[in-house]
Amino acid sequence: MASEKSEKQKMLDGDLYNAEDPELIEDRARAAALLHCYNSEIHDPAKHFRQLQELLGSVGPGSVIRPPFFVDYGYNIRVGEHVFLNFNCVLLDVAEITIGDRTQIGPGVHIYAADHPLDPALRRSNLENGKPVRIGANVWIGGGAIILPGIAIGDDAVVGAGSIVTHDVPPGAKVVGNPARIKG
Repeated sequence: MASEKSEKQKMLDGDLYNAEDPELIEDRARAAALLHCYNSEIHDPAKHFRQLQELLGSVGPGSVIRPPFFVDYGYNIRVGEHVFLNFNCVLLDVAEITIGDRTQIGPGVHIYAADHPLDPALRRSNLENGKPVRIGANVWIGGGAIILPGIAIGDDAVVGAGSIVTHDVPPGAKVVGNPARIKG
């Protein structure tokens, strides 16, 4: 008899899952403890990079994430080489979040892989799911932008400050607004 998937495996597979599962609560507590140290210590680039290596799924050389920084789990985040995230970024990583090489992300940017069912009965049952977010190489995301679940942003794209990205952004495109739309 085949065993049923764990809530964590459901989450990783993008299926509906219960976030109040003890294993997921423990994973979030681990991330919170690592973030507490990362966010409260005096900035030491070498030490912070080692902490990011422990927290994230992967982080490339030369990447900098300025504290404070917030995640759900950390292990679903893949950061390329020479990536920069400014202060107060939030990455809700119930599904994979990938950030390509040389991408720059302004302060207060929120990247949401976490999603919730539209059906109210499913929401009442504490089920949620996630959709991966993929950000290409050499992308610039202006401060305060919000990237919604399931979005792909192509290489060399620009997302204007304060934009809410509700649809994929083609490579090289410039998008602005709420919802973000391609600008000339």
